[in-house]
This record gives sequence, C-alpha cells and structure tokens, in this order.
Amino acid sequence: MALQGAFEEHVLALRKCGAVARLVRSVNDLDDLQGLVIPGGESTTMATLMDRLGLWESVQAAVRSGLPTLGTCAGLILLSTRIVDGAAGQRGMGALDISVKRNGYGRQSESFEASIDLDGDSHPFPACFIRAPKVIDSGSATVIARHQGDPVGVRQGAVIGLAFHPELSDDLRLHREFLRMLG
Repeated sequence: MALQGAFEEHVLALRKCGAVARLVRSVNDLDDLQGLVIPGGESTTMATLMDRLGLWESVQAAVRSGLPTLGTCAGLILLSTRIVDGAAGQRGMGALDISVKRNGYGRQSESFEASIDLDGDSHPFPACFIRAPKVIDSGSATVIARHQGDPVGVRQGAVIGLAFHPELSDDLRLHREFLRMLG
C-alpha cells in the first residue's frame, strides 16, 4: 500500500529478500496481488485516503478473504478490530481480533529502539517504535513478538500485525516470514 508512510522502505526490504514488489494506490493495483503490506504512517490519514480512493472496502474484502497481509504500526491499527482511542468514526478492518491504542508507547519524542523477543527465535530482533500503537488485548490472535512481556506482534490466519517498524532495520527475518506465507 503506497498511499502514505514508510512504504518505500518495505519495498526495499522485500526486494532484498528476492521478492518483486509493486505499489498499490488504486483498486486496480489489487488485481493478482499475492500479498499486501500496509505500512506505518498516520492511521487516520491512511484510512481517509483509502476511503477517498475507493480502496477501503476492496482491501478489507481481500484481507478478510485470506490475502496474506503484513501491517506495521499504522497498518496494525487499520487491521485491528478495536481501536480504543480512535478519532471520531475511526474503524479497523477487523482482520486481527485485537484491541489497540494509537500512540500507546507515546508521542514522537518518546519513540525508541529496543531488542524484542520473537516467538520461536532465540535471537532478539532490533525494533524501532515510532509513535507506536500498543496492543491492549490480543484477543484470539497469536502473539508472535513481545517487548518487556507485552505483545508487539500478532498473527491471525494470513495476517501479521506489528506495532513497530521492521523495515527500518537491516534484519529481514519478519519480511522473510511474510514472504513464506505467500507460498
């Protein structure tokens, strides 16, 4: 999804993993898509742009029908079922049965980097949290990453949601995991 946010960094990470990536800016760009990355950015701005471009319903339908999707930071918010402090009328796509709090880790000035734990991996992952959302309740989603014991990465079916920005790291493990989901 190339409407706003850190989409270029995701494209570079995916290409480093050997994938072919294309930018999604219209409903037609969804044709024959094997997977979708919804990047970080500003969740209300992204939702507004998706509505204006007629993308919201098509993306929501594709994700809910099983399109492998990776959502980071704002992407996690957009994929969630419940946004506990959303702007008036803000909604999520309901692809992840989770509750999130926007900017749950603080404002821009409180952004930070931390080593986080990935489930099933003994090597910490270098994560960058920028105005990051906080997973308040992981619902029926599986927690796949934690920071100080709190969930910062979840997976439900073919959807992965991360509160941080893996594309800002040189560590490609999470992008490779996403690509494995594509078959």
